[in-house]
Amino acid sequence: MSAIESGNSANKLTRDWQDRDHRHYMHPFTDHKDLRGKGARIITDAEGVYIRDSDGLQILDGMAGLWCVNLGYGRQELVDAATRQMQKLPYYNSFFQTAHPPAIELSSVLSEVSPPQFKHTFFTGSGSEANDTVIKLVRRYWTLLGQTDKMVIISRKNAYHGSTIAASTLGGMDEMHKQTSILLPGVEHIEQPYYYGLGGDLSEDEFGLQQARLLEQKILQLGADKVAAFIAEPVQGAGGVIIPPATYWPEIQRICRQYDILLVADEVITGFGRLGEWFGSTHLGIEADLMPFAKGVTSGYLPLGGVLVADRVADVVIARGGEFAHGYTYSGHPAACAVALANIRILRDEGIIERVRDDTGPYFKQRWAALAEHPLVGEARSIGLMGAIEIVADKSTRARFDKDLKAGPTCKDFCFNNGLVMRAVGDSMIVSPPLVMEQDHIDELVDKAWRCLDLTAASLGHSE
Repeated sequence: MSAIESGNSANKLTRDWQDRDHRHYMHPFTDHKDLRGKGARIITDAEGVYIRDSDGLQILDGMAGLWCVNLGYGRQELVDAATRQMQKLPYYNSFFQTAHPPAIELSSVLSEVSPPQFKHTFFTGSGSEANDTVIKLVRRYWTLLGQTDKMVIISRKNAYHGSTIAASTLGGMDEMHKQTSILLPGVEHIEQPYYYGLGGDLSEDEFGLQQARLLEQKILQLGADKVAAFIAEPVQGAGGVIIPPATYWPEIQRICRQYDILLVADEVITGFGRLGEWFGSTHLGIEADLMPFAKGVTSGYLPLGGVLVADRVADVVIARGGEFAHGYTYSGHPAACAVALANIRILRDEGIIERVRDDTGPYFKQRWAALAEHPLVGEARSIGLMGAIEIVADKSTRARFDKDLKAGPTCKDFCFNNGLVMRAVGDSMIVSPPLVMEQDHIDELVDKAWRCLDLTAASLGHSE
């Protein structure tokens, strides 16, 4: 078959998949009318830090799938771990006072790599389920202590904690809230620590303290006897890689301790090496009482989530609680746990997290910061292997482009078409690449990002 015939065959197959996709597959977080106009990009295979589409285009995956493929694609060790476990015990539940070795072993290993206050894990199938579990644990804890009015959970605007009714209520994304008239009662929100967008004339340190003290103001408004917990991502991910100023988390910690409320650090994105430590809480000095996790625990190879439960909470819920009437069919799924064990072993044995901390993270910070010199970029920020750039019409005033121009989505499309996955959050472009990236991959990512910013600027008619 000639190259032309091969290309025509691939194009025909792509069109067939796109047609069936439109007729049968409802995508998450998708405008299906818009999708129908352009057709889904069909991803067929992947290796290392690259994915490949059905037309043969190789694409550098700057988002590690969806913040999760920390070890990259094609790790046979993870496939083998799943295969061995499926051959031996493909499934059994953890209800009815039963357990199996993979869940027991994984909960033990998690206690070794997590901060010292965590010795117990409750397993779920996803980050959304983990945050649903957080709500129940928080409210169960205070009820068992006889403080039945202490039920309110405070979260942040523009936070993302999942998409179930309960988890999306915890999150602070207006568009998600608008699409349902049913939200969980007893959840309040305060403003986020988004310095570039909200800092004004304050220094970063001043702004960090100001935003943290919004929590104290909300507690005093509601009454400390009513507030059960504060939940936040160490670094807001889906909200646009919002990195809090250095003063923010210490003040949050002080406030939680002063008013005796539980601190929940949502580690679904920042767990398992993303910031150059096993958990983002360690990197930022957060001493949490609950840490929901998912994504990187298996590098996305199989679905698994959970909640790390500190002794303070576990001792009450386990010792005093009787039955904790909560759980999922796939809590502690044996194959998923086996993959997680293999994933953690590789992260340890190959020193991948240390490499992010000492080598690729600092190199990424240096290279990513150079994007701030582009005429279209108002800020380029990063932490560990997470980064964001702010697309602006005017650097000096931080003025955005008209929303109808869709500057961010336009840049995202240029990236995909030119061999790079970057995600658009409004007019912020964000990345969270696999932790196995080498320096040459980082160079490729930044060079492609610059080129796609050039194409975006030309498309928008923007010149410096």
